[in-house]
Amino acid sequence: MVELVTGHANKAHATAEQAAGLNAGILGLDDYVLDVHDKFEITVVSANKVTIGTGELVMQGRHVSQGTPEDLIVTNGSQGQKRNDLIVCRYARGSQNIESAKLVVVRGTPTTGTPTDPAVNTTSPLDGGTTYDMPLYRIPLDGITIGTPVALFNVLKPMSDVWDSLTRTDVTTLISGNYGTVNGYRSGPMVTLRIDWKLSASGSWNNGTFGTLPEGWRPPMNLNFSYGGRDGANQKTINVNANGTMTYANQGGTQGTNAFGMTVSYAL
Repeated sequence: MVELVTGHANKAHATAEQAAGLNAGILGLDDYVLDVHDKFEITVVSANKVTIGTGELVMQGRHVSQGTPEDLIVTNGSQGQKRNDLIVCRYARGSQNIESAKLVVVRGTPTTGTPTDPAVNTTSPLDGGTTYDMPLYRIPLDGITIGTPVALFNVLKPMSDVWDSLTRTDVTTLISGNYGTVNGYRSGPMVTLRIDWKLSASGSWNNGTFGTLPEGWRPPMNLNFSYGGRDGANQKTINVNANGTMTYANQGGTQGTNAFGMTVSYAL
């Protein structure tokens, strides 16, 4: 039967299950910490206690909120043994379909070798599961010492960040000098540069420098682009480097000193 959920029905009819289904349909079936508050930041207090900060998360469509930090006790480790514990957010549905969520430390198995993570509950409540665990942190123990916790969750960015990532910027002059300019614009993670250079280094293998791109425009690794010139002359490699420097290198043959220009695009 079709039911209008977000509408006045003259009776209580909107259910948590419907809200969870909407969340899962919009956000997906993965589990996420939301980008607000402390994002469940962890602090190691002692050899057997950690504190989990405030945060909001969505697990299998269920929204869980932690408004104040919470202390959790980690069972003491043993000399000469290693262990991995997991801190999880546990969803549970009990009698009369009463649902709850809480933070739980799932204890791993001590070993003298390489420790493995303990098993957790993985059947989604959307598929009828009555207990489901969203791992937040791995707590490694070496002897009685708690190591550095490892975050196991993804932070879901807000729609404002998605909008910013899809919006094209204005054309900006990034490099300007006596010999020309490098202008550019960004659209999401893509950068497009237009190089207009007034003079080319002569000599078959000589090179030149454009300048340095500002932060936010630099590729994650060194990139090379080919400039073909015309009539077999002025063959160059255009280099856009991860540190922001932009250079060109002549590639043999006949090289003139004429102006040249080209457009390059790459992903940040």
